[in-house]
Amino acid sequence: MPQIEFRNVTKEYIPGIKVLDDVSFSIESGEFVFIIGPSGAGKSTIIKLLLREESPESGEIFFEGRNIAEITPNEMPDYRRKIGVVFQDYKLLESKTVYDNVAISLEVVNSDEEDIKNIVPNVLSLVGLLDHASYKPEELSGGEKQRTAIARALAHEPDVLIADEATGMIDPDSSDEIVEILEKINSLGTTVIMATHDQRIVDKLTKRVIKIHKGKLVSDKKGGKYRA
Repeated sequence: MPQIEFRNVTKEYIPGIKVLDDVSFSIESGEFVFIIGPSGAGKSTIIKLLLREESPESGEIFFEGRNIAEITPNEMPDYRRKIGVVFQDYKLLESKTVYDNVAISLEVVNSDEEDIKNIVPNVLSLVGLLDHASYKPEELSGGEKQRTAIARALAHEPDVLIADEATGMIDPDSSDEIVEILEKINSLGTTVIMATHDQRIVDKLTKRVIKIHKGKLVSDKKGGKYRA
């Protein structure tokens, strides 16, 4: 059973204009998958649909065998904690330290204080920022900000980590560091989905590449190149 499955999914924001057009694919637990395509191709829409921030006009989306359309409002917070998301613009709280930016994601769901004290150092260590725990975002480089965002996304031990253009605002060396961290997270068993324009990273890693163009899935290759 695939961990994630899109079956004939179509999405329109404006009637008659298909942002996604009859898209089908599946992702197995533990995979590392790139979703590529130009701006407006439908990459971010795939993420929004998976998080159930949006609903499709037609088709079905399954997570761990369950149609996500059947998830109740009471179940939604638990569902979304299974999927960690890292965004291009970090979304850090500027007034909080690195430690607190990670801890707050646990505090809002009333995690035990002892758990927070154990989890936060662990995830900061994983992304190489334990020695920056007391820094504020203004004291961090772009790559360090993104690593903080990754640590925050990992705090709930998600089954899936989505990186949405996570290297879009940082330099190539920092981008390579981010991808190394994502590979490490993947090696520990977490499914990683990276939506990106970064041709260099896609070509370097030779992972599975799903290409979206004008709302259509135009290729799906293992070890694919950006220009698949």
